[in-house]
Amino acid sequence: SIPPMTEERRRDVAKMAHKMGEDARVAIRNVRRHINDSLKKGEKDGDISEDEHKHLQKEVQKLTDDHIKLIDEAVQAKEKEIMEV
Repeated sequence: SIPPMTEERRRDVAKMAHKMGEDARVAIRNVRRHINDSLKKGEKDGDISEDEHKHLQKEVQKLTDDHIKLIDEAVQAKEKEIMEV
């Protein structure tokens, strides 16, 4: 049988969950940066137009914002679950 977690241990686990969420947000931002660099290169090489570049960049930003919001919601739900007695 496993004893219930103490309040201090719950806080530590919640901090770890928060850190994992932050790591996920950083990973998403790195992917966004990589895609934006690819779009700039494509525009410079003449593969895509300036208008298409701006449209795709806005779409990438929207997807980034949506996924970061999902991560934030998941982290908040998990922290709430962890802190329940």
